[in-house]
Amino acid sequence: MTRLLFDHSPFWLFPAIAAGLGYAWLLYQKRAGWSATTNRILFALRATGATLLFLLLVGLVLRLTDVTYEKPVVAIVVDHSASVRETTDSVKRQAMLNQLQAMQAQLDENGYEVVMRSLTGMPVGQFDHPTSDLAGAIRSTLADLEGKKMSSLVLVSDGIYNSGTSPLYQQIPVPVHTVGVGDTTERKDLVLKQVIYNKITYQGNEFPLRAEVAIKSLPDQPVTVRVRQGNRVLSEQTQRSQAGLLTFDFRLTATDKGLQRYEVQVLPLRDEMTTGNNQANVFIDVVEGRKKILLVANAPHPDIKALASVLEKNANYEWYVHIPGVSKPNPDVLKPGFADLLIVHGTLETGGKWPLSTLEQLKPGATLYIITARSNLRQLSSLPIGLAFEPTGQRDEATPLVNGAFVKFAFSENLNGIFTQYPPATVPFGRFNFPPTAEVILLQRIGSVATDRPLLLTAETASGKSGVLLAENFWRWRLGEFADRESTAGFDELFSKLIQYLSTREDKRKFRSFAVQPEFSGAAPVQIESQVFNDLFEPIYGQTIDLVVQNENQQRTSYQYVTSPGNTRFRLGNLPPGIYRFTASTLLNGQRETAGGQFLVSEQQAESLNLTADFSLLRELSRQTGGRFVAADQLARLQQELTQQPAQSTVRAEDSFKPLINLKWIFFLVVLLIGSEWFIRKYSGGY
Repeated sequence: MTRLLFDHSPFWLFPAIAAGLGYAWLLYQKRAGWSATTNRILFALRATGATLLFLLLVGLVLRLTDVTYEKPVVAIVVDHSASVRETTDSVKRQAMLNQLQAMQAQLDENGYEVVMRSLTGMPVGQFDHPTSDLAGAIRSTLADLEGKKMSSLVLVSDGIYNSGTSPLYQQIPVPVHTVGVGDTTERKDLVLKQVIYNKITYQGNEFPLRAEVAIKSLPDQPVTVRVRQGNRVLSEQTQRSQAGLLTFDFRLTATDKGLQRYEVQVLPLRDEMTTGNNQANVFIDVVEGRKKILLVANAPHPDIKALASVLEKNANYEWYVHIPGVSKPNPDVLKPGFADLLIVHGTLETGGKWPLSTLEQLKPGATLYIITARSNLRQLSSLPIGLAFEPTGQRDEATPLVNGAFVKFAFSENLNGIFTQYPPATVPFGRFNFPPTAEVILLQRIGSVATDRPLLLTAETASGKSGVLLAENFWRWRLGEFADRESTAGFDELFSKLIQYLSTREDKRKFRSFAVQPEFSGAAPVQIESQVFNDLFEPIYGQTIDLVVQNENQQRTSYQYVTSPGNTRFRLGNLPPGIYRFTASTLLNGQRETAGGQFLVSEQQAESLNLTADFSLLRELSRQTGGRFVAADQLARLQQELTQQPAQSTVRAEDSFKPLINLKWIFFLVVLLIGSEWFIRKYSGGY
């Protein structure tokens, strides 16, 4: 629909026409050497052109109304998960899809727009999706069709969901018609519901593994669960199936390092309907060794026992103590590079058995020096931190206070409150100076006065991390906290975080390549990130990364990609479940740099854990939304009901306004009128 509007009163249309006619009459009331017909043509051209110009000055606007008819939408969502494939044969599935396509065609003929999609929003293909998220599928369908007139939604499913929330707990603004597929009868089955285990253990240690087996309609039969690694049976247990859920607890020993695959298998029984849910693969990362902590001292001290109480609680540490004349450790303990963290307790004594030169020969990853009353304080400047101290020969009594400016790791908010109840430890009294690279973790609190004197400080040096604790008899802190709170949580937190921070070695490699997570599900792509740094450890890009991925059968696949800002990851899709090892390399400053790692692709068995269709959920969903439930063999009845409902299209009108002066064809029309008049006048001999 097209209409003309005016910026001003339409009354100006008449003066514009009169002005155009009057202007033409003044010019052509008398002929000037041409025929009467030519004079009339010139009059008409001049009158039309002048009138059009006058109308443009009036401000004529063209309103265009675009009327569209929007069809109502019927969305058909088909559950394409593996549970539908397991309980419905291919002939029935194909017949169901043919019926849905016939419904789509008939609804389209009746004036509906029909959208058919799977749970993930893609076209319906193979029934092999590893999860069922019914609520998410409905939510995404409504979001994708937002702005359109939704008539109804048809959900074809077995009612089983193992991802997301229940579809009954969301508001759905349109009727949901549900079509039930699958089998609702209880199947005779053994189901390995879950396997509980630690994903990391240490080589040589025992680790627990628990298998939970659900019994469905198979009472009073022997159920056997077996744990295998490769071709070896590691353990086997048998119980009677009198309970609905059986629990099998195993204790296994980690012998080989690296990611290890263990197969947990429930031996099938004769009357089972399916054995696809009788086994599961678990993958455990067997770590070669724990972090080694070595403490050396000149004499026994209660502080050593206090530290031991913290370290012995953590299975990640191997704890060694060496006191000459008291203990005789394995010679390997004193070999250079053995310890990840060396704790030196009071060994800076004059004439002591552990001079700094001897300690440096141990070449630990990090060192913590604990200063005692017998320490030679003038040797503090020789420590890696370079702590300068002006001794007064006096001692002081101090309690710890967390330095709020320290940010390398965080403490609990109530830790300072716990520290206020601690009995004091002995500290040297004097003025301290330390380099700006050192960071103070704890300050000294003398009585109730907080000072700026350091009590515990650390620094990162060329030889590794280093720390200095200027306190002796801190064992009193632990006993005092236990007496006050019947707990040593504050003391344990302080020293466990300090030891963890010092014993963690910094990665100084210029090329790093690693999987962004240790485990990926079969449906998600594997992501491997590669980082390249220059001599200042600034990231650089444009590096060609050569990547080789090897599976458990020693089959290798090579890839290559180039890093760029915001794109340092390489994605691998469709990898079957298993353990993979990879090697990445790049050319940096003329040298080939190499890094590598491993990752796990785990299988998803959520669809095989429950194969009993839940039609009651589908019925309730239809009842809540005003829809209808039918079984798959009654799909024709639902098609008939939907096609009998008249399609009420939505009429949408959209207006657009265009000033006539902005239209290009108006310009060319005016030029044509004036040009034609000029040409005819010249051709007829006029001026």
